[in-house]
Amino acid sequence: MFPPVPTSRRALPAVREGADAHPAPPSGGPAPARGRDAFFDNAKYLAIVLVAMGHSWEPLTDGSRAAEALYMTVYAFHMPAFIIISGYFSRSFDMRKDRLQRLITGVAVPYILFEVAYTFFARWANHDPKMPISLLDPWFLTWFLVALFIWRLTTPLWKVVRWPVPLALAIAVAASVSPEIGDDLDLQRVLQFLPFFVLGLNLKPEHFAWARRRAVRIAAVPVFATAVVVAYWAAPRMTSAWFYHRDSAQELGTTWWAGAVMYLALFGCSLVLTACFYSWVPTRRTWFTVLGAGTLYGYLLHGFLAKGSRFWGWFDDYAWLHTPLGEIAVTLIAGAVVTALCTPPVRKVFRFAMEPTMAWAFRKDPEDARRTTAGGNEPEAGAPAVGADRAEPGSRAAAAR
Repeated sequence: MFPPVPTSRRALPAVREGADAHPAPPSGGPAPARGRDAFFDNAKYLAIVLVAMGHSWEPLTDGSRAAEALYMTVYAFHMPAFIIISGYFSRSFDMRKDRLQRLITGVAVPYILFEVAYTFFARWANHDPKMPISLLDPWFLTWFLVALFIWRLTTPLWKVVRWPVPLALAIAVAASVSPEIGDDLDLQRVLQFLPFFVLGLNLKPEHFAWARRRAVRIAAVPVFATAVVVAYWAAPRMTSAWFYHRDSAQELGTTWWAGAVMYLALFGCSLVLTACFYSWVPTRRTWFTVLGAGTLYGYLLHGFLAKGSRFWGWFDDYAWLHTPLGEIAVTLIAGAVVTALCTPPVRKVFRFAMEPTMAWAFRKDPEDARRTTAGGNEPEAGAPAVGADRAEPGSRAAAAR
């Protein structure tokens, strides 16, 4: 049984600029202490587990229609769920110095480090020494960091337009029928997933409270069941690449108008399934709540094992993995691995790459120093809510397929 939905505004989720951020303190006073919201940490953890499981199902989908149906169902909503949360935590983002610094250290720096690390890993594991390092062509998981960086920089613009969500949706539809958009910065994905981020910017705490109503939780059962049945029917009839939003409609073998209709239909399905997913996320603290703060770690680190399993042919060498018991075992192992990678000890080891302070890289503002001396300095904005998505490579993907 889930706890009742909060009825008072005080009990609703607090809007914070980042996962660990605090509101700006009153003039001349210290910042008030506030804890993390368990709901969002729980949602991020559960979504990253689904990401890892989805990666483990991918090699099984060719020989299992059931695996393909589950795979398509999960990929219809888990990325939008992460992006909406990321947008929600970006509501107060502006061009203030400390927030720009956190954007650089919490998103841009991890992108550069892991783009290079993944490339060297692929060179070694896939015996491809000529694979180039290209910061303009994100490979595997790193595309999401590029997208988050761009989305956050555009946040002030979405705050001033009158109809932000319809405008973002129009941009996404236009991108989905524009094969001229190249692979640079994975702009197809950046633009096609943009409406979910903008939607998150415009959500309020009461919207998440609505999704957690008992009626919505009950309705989510037949909705998800229907989604799985439809996915089972569609599995042999359509490609799951529609859910990755990395290609235009023409590149997927259809006309531009059919692609526009398909994008809008999938957008609606994603919103419905995301709301159902949120309705099942616990609002109380659980054993995995603390792991929600480490989803960026689980996201980026599990990619080495996910891609290594393909490079080393594990799913080809062990036929039992394609049996029902093998598929269950693979699912459980994937969930256990990504859970371990989100734990505090792992975060402590890899914090230098994921959350570097890099005070040496930024200029010291004399005004900041005076405010600090006077006791009126503001706390540094927290890291953005980073999620995960399908680990499909871009134009440099030949080695990974």
